[in-house]
Amino acid sequence: MSEVKSFDTKKKPKKPHPILMPIEWGGTSVFSRISGGSDIEKANCEGLKPPFLVLCNHASFIDFPMAIKAMFPYRTSWVISIEEFIGKEWLMRGIGGIYKRKFTADMTVVRHILNALTRQKICCTIYPEARYSLAGINEQIDGALGKLAKKAKVPVVVFITKGNFIRSPQWNKHPYRKVPIVGTFRQIVTREEVEKLPAEEIQRRIEEAFVYDDFAYVRDNKIAITCPQRAQNIHKILYQCPVCGTEFSTDSKDTKIWCSHCGAIWEMDEYCRLHRQNGPDIFTHVPDWYRWERENVRREVCEGRYHFEDVARLERLVNGKIGFSSLGEVTLTHDKNGFTMKGDILDGKFEFNRSVASMRSVHIEYDFKGRGDAIDLCTLQDTYFVFPLTARNVLTKLHFATEELHKLELSEKEKEKTPVR
Repeated sequence: MSEVKSFDTKKKPKKPHPILMPIEWGGTSVFSRISGGSDIEKANCEGLKPPFLVLCNHASFIDFPMAIKAMFPYRTSWVISIEEFIGKEWLMRGIGGIYKRKFTADMTVVRHILNALTRQKICCTIYPEARYSLAGINEQIDGALGKLAKKAKVPVVVFITKGNFIRSPQWNKHPYRKVPIVGTFRQIVTREEVEKLPAEEIQRRIEEAFVYDDFAYVRDNKIAITCPQRAQNIHKILYQCPVCGTEFSTDSKDTKIWCSHCGAIWEMDEYCRLHRQNGPDIFTHVPDWYRWERENVRREVCEGRYHFEDVARLERLVNGKIGFSSLGEVTLTHDKNGFTMKGDILDGKFEFNRSVASMRSVHIEYDFKGRGDAIDLCTLQDTYFVFPLTARNVLTKLHFATEELHKLELSEKEKEKTPVR
């Protein structure tokens, strides 16, 4: 029997193939019309020519055609997670895709990016949040982008799109909402500046420019979202009741979210604001509720109380042709030791660990391809999708906990470096 080949992440990406140019641009035009139109504003882009680094926020698939439209007539390579093009590896290679496994420190990817920018002399587009936004606001981004731009000696453009999240949030992708989508394509570091500025200043500019809030965009611009399912599944991110404090007790349907423990009910209006139906308002802005949950998890982590454990179904991504294969059931644990999996699967005993220090965040998928809520855990060689079997609606908390554990670990290491006086 011939050996099954895995993804070849070391294979040098090619330039985007010219034959795909009209397909990309034509498809972008059609997609824009179908989605209700989009508007792109360019700022500080006089004289901007390839190669340059493009950093985009990430809320839905429409981000890709929006970026193509913003860069027209220039082409770009893309840093793309390997599971995105299962069965279409030819397409991923054809558009200049650079393979990446989620939240792994892979220097091969860095070399491929630098090759595109400095040798192929084309743009490179990166989604530095490395996952879709969960609440329509900016998530944490890679802290080494300033160093990357400095190494490549290319301008940095930040492309922030608004309306794309509300159109199709990750916890309720369909039906699409009719939302005007606007994007700002802004050069924040010029070719001259990248030579002179320290990497820390470039990073500061990137993080400052990388702030957005889709719920505020809809509210402030009085954009009415008439979709009758606009709050459907929002309990996937608003999992803790702010009235009684109970976790995983919320549920939602159509325009309502409620707590099954204390009975509190909220209605989402056409401007995506929340209104308490049976008591005083606590949070009317969805991101405020979301941030409150994160703060609660941060406190739990800092006090040493955080621990998660469940039985989970384990699937492994084999390659772009085969896709996923089921391995069996494991015990999944998440705590100060990171993510740990143990179990007896197809080939015997299985053990896996990703330490807290090695993961600044984790990629999660709500009801991944109809197979259940999933956590994406990767090494440089493998990608595993892990499906908790008994714990209800835990993904968002795992997302928070991964980031807060990582930040605490970094903070404690910095304290150890500080000399005692």
